[in-house]
Amino acid sequence: MPLTTEFVRIVERIAAALPVPRLRALLLPPPREPETRDAEFCAIELEDESFGFSYVWLGDTLAGLREAAPGPSPLAGRPAEEVARWILDRDPARRALGFAALNALSQSLFRRAGYAPPAAADSIGLLLPCAADHIGMVGLFPPLIDRILASGARLTVIELRPELAGDHGRYRVSLDPAELAPCNKVLSTSTVLLNDTLDAVLDACRNATFLSIIGPTAGCVPDPLFARGADAIGGTCVADPAGFRAAMRRGEPWGACASKYCIRPADYPGLDALIERAR
Repeated sequence: MPLTTEFVRIVERIAAALPVPRLRALLLPPPREPETRDAEFCAIELEDESFGFSYVWLGDTLAGLREAAPGPSPLAGRPAEEVARWILDRDPARRALGFAALNALSQSLFRRAGYAPPAAADSIGLLLPCAADHIGMVGLFPPLIDRILASGARLTVIELRPELAGDHGRYRVSLDPAELAPCNKVLSTSTVLLNDTLDAVLDACRNATFLSIIGPTAGCVPDPLFARGADAIGGTCVADPAGFRAAMRRGEPWGACASKYCIRPADYPGLDALIERAR
């Protein structure tokens, strides 16, 4: 079953079992080139102050969002489960909104169930690189490269942008996911959920013994990702709603208003248990 279809079924299960909050607001980064990584994401806020993120610098997604959702409070009042179903849409802007709504609904479920995902112990998804490792990185994470290379590990990066391809001294950037085959640990951007490349990545890194998917777009209930073999899911939770809203409006970094977490299967009670706890 396609991943997006699984997520829609999960949304429908949540909506059938629990009252689902409506959307309060869509928060977009300001209309300029991003000065920080935080400016690469939009957020949907629900009426219970749960937030969900989605990456917007994929193709013309952000331009599409500005065109599709003008005004100060676009989408306000719409049911979260309705917008979350847009993850099935082929339009990148609507798909991004769908994932943001899915993530906000997931965060709302976590809160109502009293489940606090474990705080992220590091920035590299519990990969614990060492000299014996060949690390695969899906999506270039420049701040993490030095840390991985300092461990003595080999590093291969898979990217979609042709201008990044080639040898970069101590690591290589390739456009071909097949180059993940010799990697024993893989760190993947959560953008693979948005561009529907997760299954191809999983097939390419089938020899890996540890796979971590990280990024604000991975703030969803992780059941389908664990079922596909992911070992850790790193997401982002807004800890200071008022500060976050103000930072987004001003186009300033909002990292201080949020916290990162990392879930492993052993830390996670599962969707059924979360729904039961939230009743």
